[in-house]
Amino acid sequence: MIGNRELFVVVLMRELLWRCAWKKVDWRKLLFLGVVMTIVGVLVPTFAFPRTVNMWFLSPPLAVSSYVSLNGSMQSREALTEARVQQFPPVSAASVLSPNTTVPSKNKRAKVSRTRNSVLKRRKKKSKENDESKVVLPPPRSPIHPRMQRFIWSLSPNDALIYAKREIEHAPVVIDDPYLSAPIFRNISVFKRSYELMETILKVYIYPDGDKPIFHQPHLYGIYASEGWFMKFMEASREFVSRDPEKAHLFYLPYSARQLEVAVYVPNSHNLRPLSIFMRDYANMIAAKYPYWNRTHGRDHFLVACHDWGPYALTMHEELTKNTMKALCNADVSEGIFTAGQDVSLPETTIRSPKRPLRNVGGGIRVSQRPILAFFAGNLHGRVRPTLLKYWHNKDDDMKIYGPLPIGISRKMTYVQHMKSSKYCICPMGYEVNSPRIVEAIYYECVPVIIADNFVLPFNEVLDWSAFSVVVAEKDIPKLKEILLAIPLRRYLTMLANLKTVQKHFLWNPRPLRYDLFHMILHSIWFSRLNHVQIPQS
Repeated sequence: MIGNRELFVVVLMRELLWRCAWKKVDWRKLLFLGVVMTIVGVLVPTFAFPRTVNMWFLSPPLAVSSYVSLNGSMQSREALTEARVQQFPPVSAASVLSPNTTVPSKNKRAKVSRTRNSVLKRRKKKSKENDESKVVLPPPRSPIHPRMQRFIWSLSPNDALIYAKREIEHAPVVIDDPYLSAPIFRNISVFKRSYELMETILKVYIYPDGDKPIFHQPHLYGIYASEGWFMKFMEASREFVSRDPEKAHLFYLPYSARQLEVAVYVPNSHNLRPLSIFMRDYANMIAAKYPYWNRTHGRDHFLVACHDWGPYALTMHEELTKNTMKALCNADVSEGIFTAGQDVSLPETTIRSPKRPLRNVGGGIRVSQRPILAFFAGNLHGRVRPTLLKYWHNKDDDMKIYGPLPIGISRKMTYVQHMKSSKYCICPMGYEVNSPRIVEAIYYECVPVIIADNFVLPFNEVLDWSAFSVVVAEKDIPKLKEILLAIPLRRYLTMLANLKTVQKHFLWNPRPLRYDLFHMILHSIWFSRLNHVQIPQS
């Protein structure tokens, strides 16, 4: 049965055809009327029924999973209903767009986001691969015969140290090593045998006492990062750490001098006494709680501190100052705290990105393309740097000596680019004898020129610094260019080659590798302990 609505449409169409066929029609008016009706037919449903129009223009084709059974009508209907619900979420009227509007779909935005993330991941992976490519992997450890391992395990800690010292005194001669370079060592045979014995024998007990952040919380960035990276790797080591103090050859006091300064020092007070009191009380607590300190009066205990105030925070405890082995960046023998032969000079390393500690390492340009003879830029604190600028700032085109690097110059060539473009990098002391520029020069393949009287150079007990650096006395600053020009080109090229070879011993790798900076620091402490072991005459 035809409804009223359909009947009205039929009558209207018949009347329209009759008038068009038998009467004269104004076609312009009819065309205008058709345009108006078309516009009304589009706009009215758009505002009256937004959901329907939005579904019509924006929805992608409906897809139903292939696992829906074609024989089960109820199952297909439920699947279609669920698919439609997921396909057409409710849309508010405010979000309705006209048919001509370009709509970025969620899938497209998600695709763009995934593309950006993948690009960032590729860049990070490439950066990581570039950093890892700078590292030459060392050979694996030589296997130890089980009988020899059982013999070493049977020794007491003191007997094991005596055995190691005897072995080092009769170390086999190393003629050619594929990984270690003989010219950079004082005695490569002694170093290699000592290092192998450290890997075989050494066990370290770490005191669990002390609250964060001063204890057990490594500081991993900035110029004092060396103490933090050593703490991080030492506490995570399965190879060297012993949970049984009776089996330990060394005892580690795991504190951070940098964190101590932040937590205890009162800014602008110029009073280091609270720091010394804190460390005195800590050492007394260790001595009262455990028997191991009093057994040797702290001689088999060690600490690692890179902050300039590291030595001064120990002065209120005599045994802590005189007996313990101190790995210090501020290795100044003139102040009566650092003792050469007992204490260890700790390299000061600047870490700007803990996730990428090897960033910018290497990349020095060819010697023939290095336009700068010597370069320095930095703040003018301490006694040496003002003298350096007095004689060489704007005095010679070959000597690029500045205070803080001027902005106009740094825009043309950065600090790192200056170092990589220089034959020599001047490393004067600041307030204290140590300077991070020494290790920076090694990283950037620029021969370091060290100006710091009374400074014990890092790993000086095993490394021959004259093979890859120049040491200039403070009084000879006026003759600096003369001293550098007197070095023959062949000698300079040899130093530069040795510098690139020694670089691997100063790297903080994301994971410790044999002979890297972590192991070199630990070896220096181990070597110092052996030097104070007395071998019985019998």
